[in-house]
Amino acid sequence: MISLNLKKIYIVLGIILVIFILDRISKIYILNIAENSETVEIYVNFFLNFILVWNTGIGFGLLSFEHSTLYNIITILIIIINLLIIYLIFKSNDLRAYFFILILGGSLGNLFDRLYYSAVPDFIDLNYKGYHWFIFNVADIFITFGIICLIFAELLNYKKD
Repeated sequence: MISLNLKKIYIVLGIILVIFILDRISKIYILNIAENSETVEIYVNFFLNFILVWNTGIGFGLLSFEHSTLYNIITILIIIINLLIIYLIFKSNDLRAYFFILILGGSLGNLFDRLYYSAVPDFIDLNYKGYHWFIFNVADIFITFGIICLIFAELLNYKKD
C-alpha cells in the first residue's frame, strides 16, 4: 500500500506548480506577441528561433489529427497516463519519483492547453544549418528531460541488479 506522506505531497505539488507556471508564462508571452503581431517569427541566433505553431497531436507534433474524435481519444489517454504517473510518483521512494514529477508537470501544462485551446502552442525552434528539430515548448522540455533521466535511472538500476 502506498503511504501518503504529507511532506511528499507538498513537494510534489510545489514542483508541479513551478513547472506549470514556467510553462504558462512562456506560452502567454508568445501568445501575447502573436495577438499583437498576428504571427510569431523571432530570430534569436543561428540555432534558436521562436515560431508559433499549434500542435493538435502529442509531443513534438506527432500524431496530429483534425478529426475531433481521435483528438478526444488521445486527450483521454493522456489523462489516464497522468493518473498512472501520479500513482508511480507516490509508489517510488527514490530519485525516479522526481523524474515522474517532471514528466507530470510538463504533461499537465500541455493538457491544460489541449483542454483550453484545443491545441498546444509550440514555439521553440532549434536548427543547425537549415536542419530543424521539431518545434516544442517549455512543457516538452520537462517531459523530455524527465523521460531521459528515467531511462538512465533504469539503465543504472539494471546494471546494479
